[in-house]
Amino acid sequence: MELFKKAYYFVLDILQTLLLAAAFFMVIYLLIMRPYEVKGSSMYPYLKDKEYVLTFEFKRGDVVVFKAPTDPDKDFIKRILAAPGDSIMIKNSKVYVNGKEINETTYLDPSVQTNGGAFLKEGETVTVPSQNYFVLGDNRSESSDSREWGFVPKNNIIGKSFFVYWPVSRAMLIKNPY
Repeated sequence: MELFKKAYYFVLDILQTLLLAAAFFMVIYLLIMRPYEVKGSSMYPYLKDKEYVLTFEFKRGDVVVFKAPTDPDKDFIKRILAAPGDSIMIKNSKVYVNGKEINETTYLDPSVQTNGGAFLKEGETVTVPSQNYFVLGDNRSESSDSREWGFVPKNNIIGKSFFVYWPVSRAMLIKNPY
């Protein structure tokens, strides 16, 4: 009988610990961080299609998830290159923020060409308005981003991506290069 009682309390202790850990995880996972599945190749090679990332608040240089300006039922994932008040220009395949060339070699191959688009034409400068951001995909030739459709309103941004957790073989922190 004593052995049964010890086993009962041992199992009860394990169940309480698991329940507490699950509750803690759910609070963090659902209220503080948000999961997001990468869809498409606009952030390749840094992030690949079907990887899962965790998101939270953001700043310049961060990879963010936001409601697509072209279809609010879709989410996009891109890198913030200019924040409110910043000026941005693309010239000779280079990106300039506030008149200074951005060093993108930590996340882009040096051979990547960055061209202007319908919104931000080659050689033109635009200033990011208050409560908006200018975003670019790392896979510049395949990315639909601010060069084409303009600024992303702050209230459309879901959060910052900071960790790839699926597939496990590609698990990594998503670093801000700035």
